[in-house]
Amino acid sequence: QVQLVESGGGLVQAGGSLRLSCAASMSILTTNVMAWYRQAPRNERELVAGIARFGITNYADSAKGRFTISKDNAKNTVYLQMNSLKPEDTAVYYCKVEWRGETYWGQGTQVTVSS
Repeated sequence: QVQLVESGGGLVQAGGSLRLSCAASMSILTTNVMAWYRQAPRNERELVAGIARFGITNYADSAKGRFTISKDNAKNTVYLQMNSLKPEDTAVYYCKVEWRGETYWGQGTQVTVSS
């Protein structure tokens, strides 16, 4: 069974940085897409950034220029480097992987940005 474990969330002041990690229980070499989503209270879950098998990335407009998604195939881990954080980035951040026709989610990690 695929497991995704996120870490790296926390409380940070506006303008600060955090790096989220998502460790997968299987090899990510064959995953089609790995992505980070977030969900703030009373909001729908939204895509933040995604990275495809060969490293092609895409970002939500709100993340462009501030966030960077990357992956380490040897560690089966995908990262989200978040810089210049804003209070509106406060949310639970989830890792998602599409693997062998199935979609898997992590349990989420809370990011709180204080003003």
